[in-house]
Amino acid sequence: MKSIAEVLIRMDEIVSECKSKESQIGYFAVLYRQVTRRIQKGILNREFEDNPRMETLDILFAKRFIDAYELWSHGMQPTMSWETAFEASRSSNYLALQHLFLGINAHINLDLGIAASETMAGKDLNGIQKDFNQINAILGELVDGVKANISTVSPIFGWLIPLAKGKDEMLLNFSIQLARDGAWKYAGEYHLSPDKDSQLKDRDTNISKLATKLINPGRFLLFLVRIVAFAEWKSVSKAMDQLDTLDE
Repeated sequence: MKSIAEVLIRMDEIVSECKSKESQIGYFAVLYRQVTRRIQKGILNREFEDNPRMETLDILFAKRFIDAYELWSHGMQPTMSWETAFEASRSSNYLALQHLFLGINAHINLDLGIAASETMAGKDLNGIQKDFNQINAILGELVDGVKANISTVSPIFGWLIPLAKGKDEMLLNFSIQLARDGAWKYAGEYHLSPDKDSQLKDRDTNISKLATKLINPGRFLLFLVRIVAFAEWKSVSKAMDQLDTLDE
């Protein structure tokens, strides 16, 4: 893929595949397509410090999700972080929000730092920090919009937060900002590492452990998740359409 337009064509195909298969990977796919469209619009409006470079970053960033999806779809093994997210999509035991966070966890905590380093290959990584933060700000805005809209798909989701207030739970405390900060730190480590394969493997192991915490919350929150899941829309394709209305 050599342009964001090509990325969007493939994202459209993935969203359609998820709808036809009722695959819960589609929850993240519709969100990420929104992110990609928003970045494309920002580039056209020259919102970034270096707009051509942002397109390169976005293509490399998106390619990591697309490649992982295609590997898994063909029975091959992607990174552990993505494998955990994709395997969870086979189960009906998790909330739409959990599937969204699993995708975000793999894509920001692992993929973003690598994509930033690849974009700045042979250059000072600090030169891209402003645009790195901008791409995260866009994702954070869209995630907030999804969370605000998710009560339609999951009618009693609003009970989850107040009832679990004060609980130290990964699911409730997942933070785009903290993920971004961790991703930037990792980008620096990866960029300077003489052994990038080992660096990636170690990071992937740690991020896959976070993914496991997202789908295996403590007993109290697990009880609440099951109640919320009971009332959540069972049609994945319809839920994807509802979450995708944020793009309109």
